[in-house]
Amino acid sequence: MKTVKIYDTTLRDGCQAEQVAFSVEDKLRVARRLDDLGVAYIEGGWPNASNPRDQEFFQRVRDIDWTQAKIAAFGSTRRGGIKAEDDSNLQYLIASEAPVVTIFGKSWDLHVTEVLRVSRAENLVMIEDSVALVKSEGREVVFDAEHFFDGYKAAPEYALQTLSAAARGGADWLVPCDTNGGTLPDDLRDIMEAVASEFDLPLGIHAHDDNGMAVANSIIAVQCGVEQVQGTINGYGERVGNANLGTVIPNLELKLGRQCLPKGNLNKLTAVSHYVSEIANLPHNDRQPYVGASAFAHKGGMHVDAVLKTPESFEHVPPDAVGNERRILVSDYAGRSTVLSKLQKLWPQLQRDDPVVAKLLSEVKQREYDGYAYEAAEASLELLAQRLQQTMPELFKLHGFRVIVEKREEDAEPCAEATIQLEVNGATLHTAAEGTGPVNALDLALRKALTEKYPALRQLHLTDYKVRVLDTTRGTATSVQVLIEATDGEEVWGTVGAHENIIEASWQALVDSIIYGLQRQMNKSRSGGNAEPGNDYIA
Repeated sequence: MKTVKIYDTTLRDGCQAEQVAFSVEDKLRVARRLDDLGVAYIEGGWPNASNPRDQEFFQRVRDIDWTQAKIAAFGSTRRGGIKAEDDSNLQYLIASEAPVVTIFGKSWDLHVTEVLRVSRAENLVMIEDSVALVKSEGREVVFDAEHFFDGYKAAPEYALQTLSAAARGGADWLVPCDTNGGTLPDDLRDIMEAVASEFDLPLGIHAHDDNGMAVANSIIAVQCGVEQVQGTINGYGERVGNANLGTVIPNLELKLGRQCLPKGNLNKLTAVSHYVSEIANLPHNDRQPYVGASAFAHKGGMHVDAVLKTPESFEHVPPDAVGNERRILVSDYAGRSTVLSKLQKLWPQLQRDDPVVAKLLSEVKQREYDGYAYEAAEASLELLAQRLQQTMPELFKLHGFRVIVEKREEDAEPCAEATIQLEVNGATLHTAAEGTGPVNALDLALRKALTEKYPALRQLHLTDYKVRVLDTTRGTATSVQVLIEATDGEEVWGTVGAHENIIEASWQALVDSIIYGLQRQMNKSRSGGNAEPGNDYIA
């Protein structure tokens, strides 16, 4: 099997994305996960005088034993008019002690004359001198030919001369870059074939995604003989981003038969994608190919029926090949097979013709018409099934609640207070709590009333709260849908409520969230650690 070296630049190019900012600790954590994944190169950043964060990163990575990856430092060619050994940026690259140094240089004459303001001949000397200096220090040198494809279209002979200059300097890799991200696949193929015919050195590709072609261009470059692909996890990067390694890697391994990661490591990809999103403090893109939560999600009834019988009928690869999983979504598009697959998680022996299947399907369709949505609220769906089967124990009974929101002065912050009365095992509990808003106050009052009876409630935390307006034509009288996400530190679940009154919709989602979490904790303690919500409550 042919191999392709994966060069990850999440910690450098990915950091240039809007809303992405990694601390040194963040970078170290991500680097360890990338090394565990098995990428060949991890580009750690640009260690120059204006970037103490990256300087610290390179100091600290020296003491880490990397099992798979080589750490790369990134920087530019020398400035015009000085010797390479006198260039401070090159000295910082050398001082980083990174075993790999990636030097970028201009390959589009527009940038040479209008941005660098040097002659075309001087630019070639700058490239050669810079590469030669770093190579003389015993480093592996990658030359990133910045703006190569635009440069080739404008002046093909000169663009090739920039690669020749890097080769004369001793570069180990020549990497044409689609820096502006505007090259179309057919043009890239023609240019890469021309480059491959000119050079015997190993080639790479660095593609940006401004025209949505970064992944396609990376794949085509490999088909043209490229042996190194640069990109980022989740496609983070300048402007709209870089080639998404979460898509590039499985395409190369599963579609082209090119080994990118150590054998058996491809199934770590989805977890790494989610991990990087968490460290970046960004929502994970559910619609990413391969690693997104929706990549193997099936909603239409006929599709679900088919994929449950024959997975390859609607899945181009097995989900577990990349560490993902199949999800069967329940909605008003659902069919009997969809509902059955969900119910069998609660009652494995349930058959297709059981009346509860039709009952739940009918109920879901009616509720989605009323504004509920169960695609991201599977916990509410499980509880609905238990209620229809009358197998859910009554953990508490609501006697009533009242929420007051008060604003005493024009410039004062509003305050909220919730009073709640519950019944638990025949005992009436009446309590109140203040919160930053009405839903927060209600949540705190409910927890205050229940925690003594159900201490496991302390483990449950709300992580997200979303409100969606369902009918924009009715203004403030419209129905709203509330989605709540919660966790106990091990599992994350979603619940839903819908009503014309936002407090009632929130109450529905909040109660489902707490009941599901408490069931999970109870079942976990009874079964010695394996929490299966609902299973202890089957009649």
